[in-house]
Amino acid sequence: MSTRPASVEKIVSRFQQTADPKRRYEQLLFLAKKLDPLPEDCKTPENKVQGCVSQVFVVADLVEGKVQYQADSDAQITKGLVAFLVRGLNGLTPQEIVDLSPDFIKDTQLDVSLTPSRANGFYNIFKKMQTLAAGFLVASSAQG
Repeated sequence: MSTRPASVEKIVSRFQQTADPKRRYEQLLFLAKKLDPLPEDCKTPENKVQGCVSQVFVVADLVEGKVQYQADSDAQITKGLVAFLVRGLNGLTPQEIVDLSPDFIKDTQLDVSLTPSRANGFYNIFKKMQTLAAGFLVASSAQG
């Protein structure tokens, strides 16, 4: 039994239904095309994900208690991974994101399809997104 949020389960199950690694890459490329563009003024050093071979930028806003991410990458597969995470994590509370384990990538079997540097990049992007969510928790406890 899973305790993952429904949005994460939905995107994980979509990848679980695809046995062929090539088709999983095609799904990532499809997600990359669907990702909303990140404004150029958001592509700053503080929004850059460290430890990625590609250029990856992530920003987050808190809207009515839910996190909304925007992100971009200059590499299409990495952009697909970013879109995968944005789609899975958008609309969750900061606490849900902070509590989520990145192990769900194993259930998609994307981790076996990815090069080690891309798999590492996935975890770095996820950690950046968690850090941004944690910042909202700190800010709300400071106000309370």
